[in-house]
Amino acid sequence: MPSPDKTIAVINASGRQAASFIRVATAVGYHVRAQLRNLEGVVATEVATNPNVTILRGELYTKERPTQTVQIDVTRNGPISGIGVNHALIKELFRGAQLAFINTTFYGDEQQIGEALADAAKKAGIQHYVYSSMPDHHAYNKEWPSLPLWASKHKVEAYVNKIGLPATFVYTGIYNNNFTSLPYPLFCTELQDDGSWIWQAPFHPDVKLPWLDAEHDVGPAILQIFKDGVKKWGGGKRIALAYEMLSPKEACEVFSRGVGRPVRYIHGPIEIKVTIPDGYRYQLEALEELFGLGHDDPKKQPPYFGDAELENSCPKVALELWEGPRGLEEYAREVFPLEEQANGLRWMLDEADSSDSNNNHAHRNGNGNGHAPHAHPHHINGYMTTLAQVTQDSEGEDDDEDGGLVMRGLKRDDEEWLA
Repeated sequence: MPSPDKTIAVINASGRQAASFIRVATAVGYHVRAQLRNLEGVVATEVATNPNVTILRGELYTKERPTQTVQIDVTRNGPISGIGVNHALIKELFRGAQLAFINTTFYGDEQQIGEALADAAKKAGIQHYVYSSMPDHHAYNKEWPSLPLWASKHKVEAYVNKIGLPATFVYTGIYNNNFTSLPYPLFCTELQDDGSWIWQAPFHPDVKLPWLDAEHDVGPAILQIFKDGVKKWGGGKRIALAYEMLSPKEACEVFSRGVGRPVRYIHGPIEIKVTIPDGYRYQLEALEELFGLGHDDPKKQPPYFGDAELENSCPKVALELWEGPRGLEEYAREVFPLEEQANGLRWMLDEADSSDSNNNHAHRNGNGNGHAPHAHPHHINGYMTTLAQVTQDSEGEDDDEDGGLVMRGLKRDDEEWLA
């Protein structure tokens, strides 16, 4: 069977969605032109050393000197003053490409960058443009607030449709991979003294939410969209990419079965315990407001994807694209402990130490050396990190203007954890 002869343009290539796609696309022979913010970290190294990938290193934004004519917008949804678009890199990204998988992020002005990417793709004659979008809830119901980071994508989606690109829009559910014992806001599973976990979030405990294993399942699904082509998925079709519909209480039950420990859900406010970028802080504030609408009445909680019809398509449509998803229970059982260990946590080792204590004692009394197990970092689909990476020293130097939650060390120096 001949290898595909098409080239696919991809941005933010160290993000979860893009890296997942690059792995499967290049494995079957596609060539990828991939934009990376830098070449540091395990995932960036993985992408950069892939023989079927051409790397374009640089930011999609430029830092421009503000002039008196520049309107400085300091609102929650406003762009960063003095930030422009790297049109030269974007033009180069699409050179020789026929397809594109585009997942913009909040690095720079997302709407301007998204529109510039769409313009360049159309000029380059891209045959199928797959854009990772999200809803602007306010566009569906004027009583619902917008989530800033999602509303930007919604505006880019509208622009892609406006200029007539042959496009498909994918809406990804909540990542299984978001859960961590580290003090990230919203999806922290806080470890308790008795070894159980608590997940606290503003979602109504009984309203179902869409779930997706981004690292395992995004790549195969997007690849199938390209293989099926615009004849099936073009014309601006929206696809809800989620393989399970679970309420927070159900998610905790499923997670508990997988990891073998109690996990309890608390319906409460988002707790922010580490430094985070302002853009993400605004997102969390709006998310808490949006999903707080259903605090007492689950019928009042807006659909996660904004559109009830789109949400009701889960997981049927996603399973048309990829029939081998990794569910939350499987993730909790097989991947979560390894990711936690790679994050510098050792609850799973303490558990092993306890179960092996008699064996260790026997070794000490015999010919064994009695050494306890050591924590060895693991590669989990290319993602690694250490505990020290999570929090920033407030007195230390940091030249990343986004600020906060910038990963450093084993996992990857450019942790595009929202992508």
